[in-house]
Amino acid sequence: MRQKRIIQGSLFDLFSDHQIGRELKAISAWLDAQSGLAALIATDVGDEGVKHTGRQGLPAESVLRCALLKQFRQLSYEELAFHLSDSSSFRAFARLPLSLCPKKSVLQKTISLIRAETWEQINRTLLTDAKQAKVERGSVVRIDSTVCEALMHTPSDSSLLWDCVRVMTRLLKRSIALPGGRAVTWRNHQRLAKKRALAIRYSRGKDKKARLYKDLIDATQATIASVQQVERHLASSIEGEAWRLEVEHYLPLIKRVIDQTRRRVFAGEIVPASDKLVSLFEPHADIIVKSQRDVQYGHKLNFATGKSGMILDAVVEDGNPADSARFLPMLERHVSFYKEAPRQSAADGGYASRDNLKQAKAMGVSDVAFHKKCGLKIDEMAKSPWVYRQLRNFRAGIEAGISCLKRAYGLTRCTWRGINHFKSYVWLSVVANNLAIYARLKPA
Repeated sequence: MRQKRIIQGSLFDLFSDHQIGRELKAISAWLDAQSGLAALIATDVGDEGVKHTGRQGLPAESVLRCALLKQFRQLSYEELAFHLSDSSSFRAFARLPLSLCPKKSVLQKTISLIRAETWEQINRTLLTDAKQAKVERGSVVRIDSTVCEALMHTPSDSSLLWDCVRVMTRLLKRSIALPGGRAVTWRNHQRLAKKRALAIRYSRGKDKKARLYKDLIDATQATIASVQQVERHLASSIEGEAWRLEVEHYLPLIKRVIDQTRRRVFAGEIVPASDKLVSLFEPHADIIVKSQRDVQYGHKLNFATGKSGMILDAVVEDGNPADSARFLPMLERHVSFYKEAPRQSAADGGYASRDNLKQAKAMGVSDVAFHKKCGLKIDEMAKSPWVYRQLRNFRAGIEAGISCLKRAYGLTRCTWRGINHFKSYVWLSVVANNLAIYARLKPA
């Protein structure tokens, strides 16, 4: 069984007398007081990293602390492994057993197993303590949205088709070593696909592009036929079943890419953003259009913050919903946690609507300020023009908070794969940010 909690650190766990060391010491003190967090992590991590030959794996509490270290200092797993073996402050914070220096592979496997729901629960525990310590009461809330990009290149139909051929060629090469894999002779179309994709990129004229796209689609379909033929001839084995699972994952996505290319290039159809696949490797990514020239690929995030700057709530949205449709759901989530509506609320102009104002007032929010009035009168939103100006100025502070999340905690682009890991990455950044703010503001 994985060790769930270490009661206290060693007497030799000394933190550096530096601002970072002092912050780590304050965060560590809060973590020491939370006896239930290690059990949450242990449930997610299970026996991952534990060798049944006798070697002890990372304790659950150390996994939690290592994850926070990684995001707090924006380290790669390689850098985190180095600092854990080199820095006394990092080892003191991580509560590592003596002589245990985890490798980057162990850190990656264990940290990535922590679910987004677990990080959200940790954040709520922190906010409960922040309210008791009068650091963040949650009575005044500001709401805004941003975009976190997925780990992918800017897509085009030609580059996606090239990706399809590359992925399938990689699978075909792997199949040679499997039982029955040599029974099929197949042709490598990867070079042709690359040439056609580059030619499409630099060519002009619809007719010329259409001919190049036809060659590229033909190469993709020929590679699909080879993969399916190999699949039929593979002998039954554990490795063969794993190979088939990958094929079953990629083939529907590849067929979607071919279909959307045909609709756009040959049928002249404008394919809706909701129907488009923008990445084979991050199929969950949405197309977020902020303006005609500003398009991002990832997920829209809605944040609610308080006076302290702590993130009170975060939502990873599906698709690109209008801000006005997300104002009331964010307030409802706030009420469900704090058991009461905020006294005052401020939001960007995109959230403004008469219906949102009316329902927010009905929920018990005394003053609501939208950055742009959008036809609403000040006396409808707030008690006085002075209160409205104060709330509008207060709302501007969330821009700095979002900027800090992006610059200091890695929310410009998520570096983890898959939608579940994407959500975990976002919530880990939120928790690391809130712990740092709480450590600085909590009364001594």
